[in-house]
Amino acid sequence: MVSESDVLKSLSEVKDPELGRDLVSLNMIKNVVIDGPSVSLTLELTTPACPMRSQMKQAVEEAVHSIPGVEQVIVTLGARVRQGAGRPEKRRIPGVKNVVAVASGKGGVGKSTVAVNLAVALAQTGASVGLLDADIYGPSIPIMMGLSGRPESNGEKLLPLERYGVRMISIGFLLPSESAVIWRGPMVMKAVEQLLYDVEWGEIDYLIVDLPPGTGDAQLTLAQQVPVTGAVIVTTPQNVALADAVKGVNMFKEVGVPILGIIENMSYFVCPHCQGRTELFSHGGGAETAERLGVRFLGEIPLDAEVRKAGDEGSPIVQSRYDSPQASAFRDLAEKVAAAVSVSTSCE
Repeated sequence: MVSESDVLKSLSEVKDPELGRDLVSLNMIKNVVIDGPSVSLTLELTTPACPMRSQMKQAVEEAVHSIPGVEQVIVTLGARVRQGAGRPEKRRIPGVKNVVAVASGKGGVGKSTVAVNLAVALAQTGASVGLLDADIYGPSIPIMMGLSGRPESNGEKLLPLERYGVRMISIGFLLPSESAVIWRGPMVMKAVEQLLYDVEWGEIDYLIVDLPPGTGDAQLTLAQQVPVTGAVIVTTPQNVALADAVKGVNMFKEVGVPILGIIENMSYFVCPHCQGRTELFSHGGGAETAERLGVRFLGEIPLDAEVRKAGDEGSPIVQSRYDSPQASAFRDLAEKVAAAVSVSTSCE
């Protein structure tokens, strides 16, 4: 007769392809029920955005089927995002499991576009997602997410606004839309701190933080005070952007923030008429830089007018054109970021 120990012994030979460890030691096998020749169980993934979920489910089914006496295997997929440990001296944001910084060495590389589409794509997988616009001088999240109005308060903290399944906060919700923020560094750092801690985020798997370009006060506030799970560096292919991306990578490394990977935005343009591909800003620099620095390359995002249009209209491309190739590129990015977060948290 088949026993639970038989099932666990068989599954101890199956490894998570991202984490490199077996499913049993990772505590990913739950609710094993044996009914004669039938075995049912839950495979609890480390993220609902797992890019290898189909392959892992198949591997579990095959492993259990190989046990003598087993005729039927029923595998249910679940997910529980694990919390990044971070350094003990840093102040954790209540309810937030993982803080993911989206940064760039310079402006104009589409960092905010990447941040909003990453957040919405993660939410579409079923993850609980927050989005913090930390660009105090030039907040763009309200426009890109099509949201306005002042957040309410519960008497102690601000309540984030929500759209497309993403809870978000921005200085743009708190100031007149056309007012200029003329603040020195200490005021910027205090504002970022308040947006992090004086907001009732609730239970959040991933808090995506859209940082301003460069390596200034907002980046230092985040890196020094918050247990950041990792940073995504956005660049474009040309040398001037890549040089600044390297500075961004090195800055985060110096303050002890892991690099989840580099994304090459505006990587190429596909003509909507002839489908010909043109590499307007060179090509391949992001992958080469990632390899040279020893970090992951998370992929390429094409330059496309529909992505820009969707952002201007307040409906990110992963929401407004879900089945488009552009949306698919961002969903692929979301899966890779989620996988990198899982690897980072499993190593802590």
